Amino acid sequence: MVNGHIESTYSVEEGKWTAPKFIEDPYLRVHGLSTALNYGQQVYEGLKAYRTQSGKIQIFRPAFHAARMQHSADVVSIPPVPIDHFIAAVNAAVVYNAEWVPPYESGAALYIRPVLFGSSGHLALTPPAEYTLCVYVQPFSSYHGTAPLPAVTLEEFDRAAPKGTGHAKIGGNYAPVMKWSKHAMKAGFPMTLHLDSKTGEDIDEFSTSGFMGVKITQQEGGAEQVVLVVPKSDNIINSVTSDSLMAIGKGLDYQVEHRTVKYAELSTFSEVMAVGTAACLVPIRSITHQLRGDYFVYTTESAAGPVCQKLYAELTSLQRGDREDSLEWCHEVKQVLDGVVQE
Repeated sequence: MVNGHIESTYSVEEGKWTAPKFIEDPYLRVHGLSTALNYGQQVYEGLKAYRTQSGKIQIFRPAFHAARMQHSADVVSIPPVPIDHFIAAVNAAVVYNAEWVPPYESGAALYIRPVLFGSSGHLALTPPAEYTLCVYVQPFSSYHGTAPLPAVTLEEFDRAAPKGTGHAKIGGNYAPVMKWSKHAMKAGFPMTLHLDSKTGEDIDEFSTSGFMGVKITQQEGGAEQVVLVVPKSDNIINSVTSDSLMAIGKGLDYQVEHRTVKYAELSTFSEVMAVGTAACLVPIRSITHQLRGDYFVYTTESAAGPVCQKLYAELTSLQRGDREDSLEWCHEVKQVLDGVVQE
């Protein structure tokens, strides 16, 4: 559907990355004994490019994603991709597929999927000699839509172990969830929520996105204070959307709490959202814990709550270039591609 993808390889012997190369083909040539295919030595990212009303294209927070990929790579013994090289590869992928960036009026975006993996043949359980960075793109709207969705806690399966790899964006953390997400969907739950695997008493994250709760407290004089509550845990990835919304919330004079969130707090939230690059902000209608017989309802309406709507409007207006980017989060796509090779 798109024009092609970007590839760059790293040689351990030479200690450097090749110039990004544009390839008009969605397929890869990878050794069958690569550490990616055999041992899961692989990490990935997900970010978006948006077309502004003036026709410019901008990528949202690529440096954050580059740093997060470096963290994930370290977890699985992959050499880090320099931030400038990551951004250059992502920029090139968007430039060569610029006509596939949806128009401003559509509200959609170009989803960008960088993938980094051990690519040379290597049977031993040790780091290989070569690694490959690929950047794919695909036109994309929100993953779950914007209507409130029911969620269920996953009780038969723990996604991440204490002192494990839950904080890294690696495929091995997500593939095992597919089975349980499919079961949950058949039972009427499009969203699945993970509790910590050690105690089952702390909120970790949704399978496809981060968790954000909203509390409304009464101040002196009767004024209401909005409180955003975001889980802080070594078992979950550092969410760019959560990080962005916490900063936006502070700018709106919301109180922000980034901390351990107890399961027992689910009854105290006025709104709950699933937040992520693919999901954006998804309002949660309810959360069910089947073994405990718990059922927490956050809305019976067909639309998101007021805080979710406000945060969604603030975030998307920034991503789409409708408000000043005072935090310099957006990277304007450059058409000049110095050093990029076209196959």
